[in-house]
Amino acid sequence: MPRPTKGPRLGGSAQHERHMLANLATQLIVHESITTTEARAKRLRPVVEKLITKAKRGDLHARRTVMRTITDKFAVYRLFEELAPQFEGRDGGYTRIIKTAPRKGDNAPMAVISLVLEPVAKKEVVADAVATAKKAAKKAVAEDKAEAKSEDKAAEAEAATSAEVTEYPGSVRLAEGSSEAPDADHQIKGNEDSMKYHVPGSRWYDATVAEVWFDTTEAAEAAGFAPAGGAAAQKVEA
Repeated sequence: MPRPTKGPRLGGSAQHERHMLANLATQLIVHESITTTEARAKRLRPVVEKLITKAKRGDLHARRTVMRTITDKFAVYRLFEELAPQFEGRDGGYTRIIKTAPRKGDNAPMAVISLVLEPVAKKEVVADAVATAKKAAKKAVAEDKAEAKSEDKAAEAEAATSAEVTEYPGSVRLAEGSSEAPDADHQIKGNEDSMKYHVPGSRWYDATVAEVWFDTTEAAEAAGFAPAGGAAAQKVEA
């Protein structure tokens, strides 16, 4: 037994619905775009797409099959001779539905159903575009990696430069900091973190761990070190 189409029937009977869809399909083929209710547009879409599929075959049997639904000879001629060639290369999706403002009066949802006649890009063109996009993406990734490597090298060079040991005239540098003087000639402590120097007997002298030891305050100041706590606090040499 034939099964009825799912959903509410458009007309008062099955025959009325068939005639309604046939008339809508005829108008869509002739005008390429029509405005109707959203329910009718959704029911019309599969009908028209099946007709277009048969029209793309183009043989006599297909033409006679289409004429069972569409009786208008001009519409059939336009479908087979004018529209079908424009759908070559498009595998389905021959129509589009765009919702519009509701109809005045009964507020019924309205929509515009139209034929998709835009040319389809060839597979070779699409493949070439995809390949070009992939190459561009790989190139961008390679450039980002190269830039990251150059930044890492610059950072390493900067770290190496900053790690270079500076030798000051009139000073002795210890590999590790110490609070005890390396010899009797170098008693002034130089703190490179604060760039301050401490003379024996000053306030923070005993607590300061120094890597650089100067023989005179003049040498410490010439190296860029300032007296800790001010000049007055560093005039108590032992």
